[in-house]
Amino acid sequence: MLAAAATFVLTLTGCAGWGGGPGGGGPNSINVLMVNNPQMIDLQRLTADNFTKQTGINVNFTVLPENDVRDKISQEFSSQAGQYDVASLSNFEIPIYAKSKWIAPLDDYVAADQQFDQDDILAPMTQSLTADDGKLYGEPFYGESSFLMYRKDVLESNNVQMPEKPTWQQVADIAAQVDNKQPGMRGICLRGQPGWGQIFAPLTTVVNTFGGTWFEEDWTPKVDAPEFTEATKFYVDLVRSHGENGAPQAGFTECLNNLIQGNVAMWYDATSAAGSLEADDSPVKGKIGYAPAPVVKTDSSGWLYAWSWSIQQASDKKDNAWKFISWASSKQYEELVGQQVGWSSVPAGKRASTYENQDYLGVASSFAEPTKAAIESADPRNPGVQARPAIGIQFIDIPEFTDLGTQVSQYVSSSIAGQMSVDEALERGQRLAEDVAERYQSREGG
Repeated sequence: MLAAAATFVLTLTGCAGWGGGPGGGGPNSINVLMVNNPQMIDLQRLTADNFTKQTGINVNFTVLPENDVRDKISQEFSSQAGQYDVASLSNFEIPIYAKSKWIAPLDDYVAADQQFDQDDILAPMTQSLTADDGKLYGEPFYGESSFLMYRKDVLESNNVQMPEKPTWQQVADIAAQVDNKQPGMRGICLRGQPGWGQIFAPLTTVVNTFGGTWFEEDWTPKVDAPEFTEATKFYVDLVRSHGENGAPQAGFTECLNNLIQGNVAMWYDATSAAGSLEADDSPVKGKIGYAPAPVVKTDSSGWLYAWSWSIQQASDKKDNAWKFISWASSKQYEELVGQQVGWSSVPAGKRASTYENQDYLGVASSFAEPTKAAIESADPRNPGVQARPAIGIQFIDIPEFTDLGTQVSQYVSSSIAGQMSVDEALERGQRLAEDVAERYQSREGG
């Protein structure tokens, strides 16, 4: 079944443009550009018989793989062509797009739409979708944080107990204790695949809790500082000593498969993985425990990510666009998915009420509370021990971070592969960060 699921995902990913371009115009239609994740595909299938039937508004979807949709949204919204009314953006893009005035503020719509119930949206999600001007520019469709997933049975059989709030050193000790205690099972899986959204999603949270940061508040780059270096060496040493086979190429999907297939005893990653681990056809269903993201100097260290909806500023159908967003991110839509698709497919991670819904808890009881706690403890404006120049936990919310993070990730991945020392990797990263810092310091007169 896992292979079938993988085939399904690959099929979707290969369907660049599945759903076509924007359809016909007219006052009662809107054009939506969105990523082809499974929850979005469910939305596309449910829209005509529900949203359109209720409102009379036709929705023309353009559905693309993640990298393609990001490129297309960037091109479309930067030009303000007005071809699309709504797009799926993450909490990385939304504050940047808001600053460029590419997307419309939603505050007036929220105030007038009491049924939407903004107060039910988990506070860190609202905060991460609020720009520096204090206005809200996005509504989450689903969200995630990060936590530690571990095989309860494996730890128990080795007389190892997971602390209620583990530190990274405790996690490393547990990884060493259970490593290879079962044939072919390593102690932990950690992403090693290059990419700002691959290895640096978990690694930046480790840097944060070790006391490090990419930049100080005045844009002083700190990539080769002692704290950033200590955190990176810890991460690289842990995955090299007790991590998965093929770690330099392992991303989210590879680690998910490793835990499902019994190749690792622990995994630190996205809370959204739990649904796959607890699926009816998962061989590890009921065997997984969930602990908060490990810490060192901070009280919490989970990341925050949300696929969300925004309205293009150039759209002349903003009222109808809001009606679609209000429906797609509503409590009622979650109920619809639960009843027609299945409660395990509900786009969760955004509303407090989801975690009080007994139907949802019936399939998510083992990970629902840890997920909600992880999201609620995430602080996108204060993720470390020092003030930051931009919002973000596992990223720095500036356009340059995609290139900076990706280039430095290639060096760190090489360190995991044994081809470069961590010191050399971060020295190179510091030079790249200095180039970025120079631009911001000159703008601010620093």
